[in-house]
Amino acid sequence: MNSLVATSRNFRQAARILGLDSKLEKSLLIPFREIKVECSIPRDDGSLASFVGFRVQHDNARGPMKGGIRYHPEVDLDEVNALAQLMTWKTAVVDIPYGGAKGGIGCSPRDLTKSELERLTRVFTQKIHDLIGTHTDVPAPDMGTNAQTMAWILDEYSKFHGHSPAVVTGKPIDLGGSLGREAATGRGVVFATDALLGDYGKSIQGLTFAIQGFGNVGSWAAKLIHESGGKIVAIGDVSGTIRNPNGLDIHQLLKHKAEGGVLKDFTGGDAMDPDELLVHECDVLIPCALGGVLNREKMLPVKAKYIIEAANHPTDPEADEVKILSKKGVVVLPDIYANAGGVTVSYFEWVQNIQGFMWHEEKVNSELQRYMKTAFRNIKDMCMSHGCNLRMGAFTLGVSRVARATLLRGWEA
Repeated sequence: MNSLVATSRNFRQAARILGLDSKLEKSLLIPFREIKVECSIPRDDGSLASFVGFRVQHDNARGPMKGGIRYHPEVDLDEVNALAQLMTWKTAVVDIPYGGAKGGIGCSPRDLTKSELERLTRVFTQKIHDLIGTHTDVPAPDMGTNAQTMAWILDEYSKFHGHSPAVVTGKPIDLGGSLGREAATGRGVVFATDALLGDYGKSIQGLTFAIQGFGNVGSWAAKLIHESGGKIVAIGDVSGTIRNPNGLDIHQLLKHKAEGGVLKDFTGGDAMDPDELLVHECDVLIPCALGGVLNREKMLPVKAKYIIEAANHPTDPEADEVKILSKKGVVVLPDIYANAGGVTVSYFEWVQNIQGFMWHEEKVNSELQRYMKTAFRNIKDMCMSHGCNLRMGAFTLGVSRVARATLLRGWEA
């Protein structure tokens, strides 16, 4: 089941639980606008290269559309559509005044020089600048893009519309980026984990964790869990997987990585089979990397009591449907809430840019914690009201908020 089918299925299930009118349900599912553009650039060697860029703007009932731009060879319209729709529900779950959007260019960033990436970004911005904007659609970094990419978009957009720092988020600090943004998704994962564990009378301190993925999200989550007294017994990324039953020293591991080392060469842990990470003995499993990793085969031997979905769609939807994990008593905190810290702090950055007044990092972090804790309580209320699991609690919360906004605005007029 691909990501678009999975997201639409979750939406329809939430719509049934909420008893939405069939016409409204159909209206909420259809994207507001789909954009496909051709981006041709001269390569450094003088040859011409062409790429296809996408921007899907899903819904703007609750505010400007919001979502990342990814550079990846497998970017296609279905994937971008699914992620744009997911952003609509995600922003509603954490109650920030946005709708959903997503974009991307089908390219391999590793195969392009920095100057080629800049030219590609500027051409893409030229093609879509009339369709994005501070109060229309606000892009952000995603897979294969970063703060520098946002700086190029800001500069190119400003050539047409004047200085507009709030047109993108995830910018460099020197161009109006927010303090705390780099750590935001990982920090949000930790706040979400803490809220879930607190609901079961537990805390991060003293529990064991296994983390799949040691990029931005995984490394920040690992660092903050370690500092909160959690014991990370296994961690892995594309370079290898390591374990230490006594707990890995995350500060030393981060230092090792910063010096150019890879996980498998870290002396503070033993190498292990990457396939064993998801079924490793631990209290909490946090997939931070790829989608679809928890399939039927992997779910059955899972030993964790809690799964925190820091990646998008880490749980295979077909396997999720069979309720393998819930039958085992495993509690799954869904991606639509668990990884919403990034877009929440993007909202804070947007607010700061519009106000022209920047916050200190302590305020960013405390506001993020407040938003994540409030969202969890609201999800639990939906679970109680509708007798559903956390995934459907989050989806019904998000969908109901978008549906109410749509009805209030007069969708049939």
